Amino acid sequence: MLTRPGGLSLFFAKTPQLYHGLRLFLNGCSDRHFKPTTHSQFLKGRISMNKSAHFSNLALSGTKKSIPESLAVAETLSNKARKKARRESPEGVLRFQLDMCSKNGDVVEALRLYDEARSQGVPLSQHHYNVLLYLCSSSGSNGDENVVNLGLKRGFEIFKQMGVDRIKPNEATFTSAARLAGAMEDPEMAFNLVKQMKNCGIPPKLRSYGPPLFGFCKKGDADRAFEVDSHMVESGVVAEEPELCSLLGLSVESRRVNRVYEMMHRLRASVRQVSESTAEVIERWFNSNDAAGVGEENWDVEKVREGVVKGGGGWHGQGWLGNGKWRVARTEMDEAGVCQSCGEKLVCIDIDPRETDNFAMSLTKLACQREVKADFVQFQSMEWLQRHGPFDAVLDGANVSLINQKSFSFFQLNSVVNHLRQISPSKRLPLVILHRSRVTGGPAQNPNNMKLIQNWKKSGALYATPAGSNDDWYWLYAAVHCNCLLVTNDEMRDHLFQLLGTSFFPRWKEKHQVRLTMTKRGPVLHMPPPYSIVIQESEQGSWHVPTVTGDDVETPRQWLCATRSRKNHGHHHPQPVD
Repeated sequence: MLTRPGGLSLFFAKTPQLYHGLRLFLNGCSDRHFKPTTHSQFLKGRISMNKSAHFSNLALSGTKKSIPESLAVAETLSNKARKKARRESPEGVLRFQLDMCSKNGDVVEALRLYDEARSQGVPLSQHHYNVLLYLCSSSGSNGDENVVNLGLKRGFEIFKQMGVDRIKPNEATFTSAARLAGAMEDPEMAFNLVKQMKNCGIPPKLRSYGPPLFGFCKKGDADRAFEVDSHMVESGVVAEEPELCSLLGLSVESRRVNRVYEMMHRLRASVRQVSESTAEVIERWFNSNDAAGVGEENWDVEKVREGVVKGGGGWHGQGWLGNGKWRVARTEMDEAGVCQSCGEKLVCIDIDPRETDNFAMSLTKLACQREVKADFVQFQSMEWLQRHGPFDAVLDGANVSLINQKSFSFFQLNSVVNHLRQISPSKRLPLVILHRSRVTGGPAQNPNNMKLIQNWKKSGALYATPAGSNDDWYWLYAAVHCNCLLVTNDEMRDHLFQLLGTSFFPRWKEKHQVRLTMTKRGPVLHMPPPYSIVIQESEQGSWHVPTVTGDDVETPRQWLCATRSRKNHGHHHPQPVD
């Protein structure tokens, strides 16, 4: 969002008719204004030419070939010709040039190309318009106020022209237009665009709600900001940390103590560990006079405990407890989960077994979409995993073998395997997952390593994933299916793991991942913590908020601890007397 309204205000003061006309256009706009146009005479001529070329290719094909084969060859040639024609057409050339402008962030050149195309009668598609609108809406990142003003002025003109040309918009169209309104510091217009999008049957995305939500938060308009939030909920769009942090900050500034409580629990449910900027907002709240003045002095202990049980542990949801000023500190937890500031012990929140089963099913579905289905099904079905499992631990063999190593080390992998076997309740070998190339070539050709591999295979403790597969799917599924430990230093943050979502997977990973440190005396296992790394609200009213700072073996995680005097411990219901 732009932070220099002076130049924009001057620009729109000079051109009020454009701004007023656009608002009238948006207010009166509906789906009927965006109908796809029919082909121009230019396009019709090109289509006729392509058809003629197609039949000419058929006529000139070899007479010795069978008719079906000739048709197939002609069709291939025709497809290539059509693709080449599209690329080299005025529309195709314009598309390529605009895509390059988008890649380079060159809004000035994109607008020049747009004006040139219109003057030459080149028909513009939805993609052309969307690239132009995106560039105009993001011109604020350029830093040049003249370019910003140009992007805003031309962006709204282009959006209006898109309606005049009856080019049907999509979500990207409306989102770019909403960003233009947001850059103009008009969150009301941005919100109207999102509503219009939904009325046109186009589902808004989280990014669509950013301009109105952040715009109202910046203006301090809490009522309208939470109206946008409600619209998001109705549309099935889940707010993430930036949106929740903005709403939390607005709630603190507008002194809406119940909204602050609501935002804290929404952060707990969806974000779990907060960024430094969010931690600062939370810290500001607990240090405020409003925080010191709110809270139940004599709360119902039984009701609070019922809330904890109902919620699965770690929170009760009964509102602020206690009274007086809060003691706020940045701290750490010891290995048992005891806060080094207040001495309170954090709890471990259980995972519903049904969630694990559902996660395993979704994991199988994703893996089958991206792997050779027969290979993965053979692994996870009765043919292998069911026959050799269950296991107490699964190893990401490649990751473990390469910790602090320049090349693949079977010696290191075997030391971890033996260590896990010693601490295993069943004293059985863990499951080692390796790509097939790792067990057939390179260091695997060493006689000692070959013997080791054969022993693991005979024991049913090694699975070699097929050529061309991603072994990540295999070791993750095996650990989920066996409900056992997963030994890897892989932080599981790349695209593959993002597909698994942010609801269940982070909780499962927290409870099952074992990290490793290799020392001269052998491997050191860093077991999952005996407590949940998530915002926790205790029965005594204190809060512990984990941050993302220090999320590795070497650096302890930083927590925000907020407690206050416990002079009043609430009241109990009187027990009946026999």
